[in-house]
Amino acid sequence: MTCVAKLAMTSRHLHNTVMDQLVDKNTALDALRETVGSRGWLDTTEDLEGYVTEWRGLWRGQCDMVISPASTQEMSRVVAICADAKLPITPQSGNTGLVGGGVPHGGIVISTRRMSTVRAIDTVNNTISVEAGCILADIQIAADHAERLFPLSLAAEGSCRIGGNLSTNAGGIQVLRYGNARDLVLGLEVVLPDGRIWDGMTGLRKNNTGYDLKHLFIGAEGTLGVITAAVLKLFPKPKRRATAIVGARNVDNTLELFTRAQSDLGDMLSAFEYANQFSMEQVFKYSEGMNNPLSEVYPAYAFLELSNLRSDNSAQARLEETLAGALEDNIILDAALAQSEAQAKAFWSLREAIPEAQGHAGASIKHDVSVPISKVAEFIHHACELVTAELPGIRPSTFGHFGDGNIHFNLSQPEGMAPAEFLAKWNHFNKLVHDYVASLNGSFSAEHGIGELKIKDVERYNNSVGIDVMQTIKRALDPTNIMNPGKVLPDS
Repeated sequence: MTCVAKLAMTSRHLHNTVMDQLVDKNTALDALRETVGSRGWLDTTEDLEGYVTEWRGLWRGQCDMVISPASTQEMSRVVAICADAKLPITPQSGNTGLVGGGVPHGGIVISTRRMSTVRAIDTVNNTISVEAGCILADIQIAADHAERLFPLSLAAEGSCRIGGNLSTNAGGIQVLRYGNARDLVLGLEVVLPDGRIWDGMTGLRKNNTGYDLKHLFIGAEGTLGVITAAVLKLFPKPKRRATAIVGARNVDNTLELFTRAQSDLGDMLSAFEYANQFSMEQVFKYSEGMNNPLSEVYPAYAFLELSNLRSDNSAQARLEETLAGALEDNIILDAALAQSEAQAKAFWSLREAIPEAQGHAGASIKHDVSVPISKVAEFIHHACELVTAELPGIRPSTFGHFGDGNIHFNLSQPEGMAPAEFLAKWNHFNKLVHDYVASLNGSFSAEHGIGELKIKDVERYNNSVGIDVMQTIKRALDPTNIMNPGKVLPDS
């Protein structure tokens, strides 16, 4: 056979292979449409836009279709079809992520938006069973109507969905008392990459029957399966809250206040948040209707909240006593206590407004890190020195969940610098900050996840044995790598 004939045969073979793949893909897409019905799929460019674009506009992907199953059984059939066709799947909840974990690169997006039922509330067992598409705020409201508390609380709670919260192990402002999302889960229901359904919807607090499988999927960002439902812990609903905003001369004094508050107030202390002066100045300047409740702008701010199961004023009295002692001992410089629920909400609105307000200061390079609580002040001081020495005029916006060591160390561009020039330094500043975090035995990803933004950091900072174990689990559950490919783990 001549070389020309061999090339012709090779060309025909490749052409036929490509055509077969197209036929298989189109057949799979047709089967997906049939599975979910006319209300369960989108495929026009206009309809897909909100699913392929990250909400901040940092990433834009592409997909063939968005599929929205209405039940776990439909989800199972959808995933099985994709598994047979080796069609990539990007699970997506509210698309409010911050690391590109929900951005598709081919295949389909599976949206949980039609799976939004609260299945059951058990006020004796203190659990709520919900589908993955439930909006976080709706779960909070359902718990409240049952005279219970679901404590997971985030700035995006009006749009984020619980499936995404669990897939990223979300944190929020009440981690100090109630823990991360992982700590609030008793059971899960998950559709595995081959379409099988794992029913782990138990409300048991003790269940020592082998591997605790739910923890494989919490924080896995949809790379091991699709969370379809969860059994979540509820807590007694606080009858009274006490909220304060505090001004201090530096982060060291804020840490000293936190230590004192924990000793004085114990489990009543449900939230303790920190923000530096630059962060708050942006809020006061750019956030409509938000004013400084203190007498002046201070170098450091703290937000405190106490929760009380009693209906008396003991929480308010104890918070007043703690803050009065801190003022007398020169630990803090000023404080304001909320005198109503509306004022308490206004105080927390100041904290929640920081990320959006920072955007008015120009381009920003962001870090979501955690260090031991005892090292928080040291980290903030030295990290600010590091970045300022590297780029004079850079403006650190430091804020976050002081009570669990999670600091959002965001860097705003120097005034007058071109945004593109500043953002070109993203990887350089990430390495600078993350290297320092690692030296403190901290984490480069505290609550936002890995997505595709931080995969190189996984390779750089994670133990090689740990990476190998995670890749082994991924290959075992998803051998064809259809579940959110290109996210969380480096290629094995």
